[in-house]
Amino acid sequence: MKRKICVVTGTRAEFGLLKNVIRLIDENVRLQLQLVVTGMHLSPEFGLTYREIEGSNFKIDAEIEMLLSADTGPAVVKAMGLGLIGFSDTLKRLSPDLLVVLGDRFEIFSAVTAANILGIPIAHLHGGELTHGAFDDALRHSITKMSNLHFVANEQYQQRVIQLGEHPETVFNFGGLGIDAIKRVVLITRKDLEDKLEIKFCKKNLLITFHPITRETYAENIFQLHELLMALSELEDTFLLFTLPNADTMGRQFAELIQAFVETQPRSKVFASLGQELYFSCLSQIDCVVGNSSGGNDKHWR
Repeated sequence: MKRKICVVTGTRAEFGLLKNVIRLIDENVRLQLQLVVTGMHLSPEFGLTYREIEGSNFKIDAEIEMLLSADTGPAVVKAMGLGLIGFSDTLKRLSPDLLVVLGDRFEIFSAVTAANILGIPIAHLHGGELTHGAFDDALRHSITKMSNLHFVANEQYQQRVIQLGEHPETVFNFGGLGIDAIKRVVLITRKDLEDKLEIKFCKKNLLITFHPITRETYAENIFQLHELLMALSELEDTFLLFTLPNADTMGRQFAELIQAFVETQPRSKVFASLGQELYFSCLSQIDCVVGNSSGGNDKHWR
């Protein structure tokens, strides 16, 4: 009998990292893939990125709607509650032998909390990491404590998970999934990229993603965003390519301000989501990644 492996994805970046893992599970004759999609993947506001999943020839076994049309703290908490209800029903129906999750998002926290109570074993990828200024750390470490197997990106993260009390024999240093993803993508040429995105690169080009810092106040966040946009507006002969922030506290307010800024800048464009191929291709053409997104390192790609 095949073992049922359920993978949960809620964001564009996380799916980019999980894509090859999902494919390997799907191709293994001893395993049965169960794919659950939630969060921003199902939102028109964030690009309906479930289409990218379907475009990768994966069958979606369940869709769990949980996002509300607000980005306040209470709205995020209520979304987590909706997620708990949705995952409770879905996981009971699918009855997986193992739940596979990645990272630190609140959508994943809901999935893992439900699985933990239902007695479903959990494998957590990219645990042990730290994020400055966000509540991600608390969620990530909580997910770690509810998980049974841990696949971390380096020795430092491995030691941190062990320090949290996890048995060393359950913690595996497997490296960053982003590196594997980069090697598998065929990049689009500069000309084709301009045609697909309907843009024109300049002498200098920046890729900008700026997320709200969830542990800071509204005033502090707005001040930092205004400072960033003001600095960008002073650049000459520079194309500004924005990707919008995630569905976090204040994320929609940031998106509105960024979109309003782009309307005033002729050499700029904003995208809700580029997808992995286009994002990697843009990275090959730009001079600098600007903002506070983990998309610029080797583990997260939006």
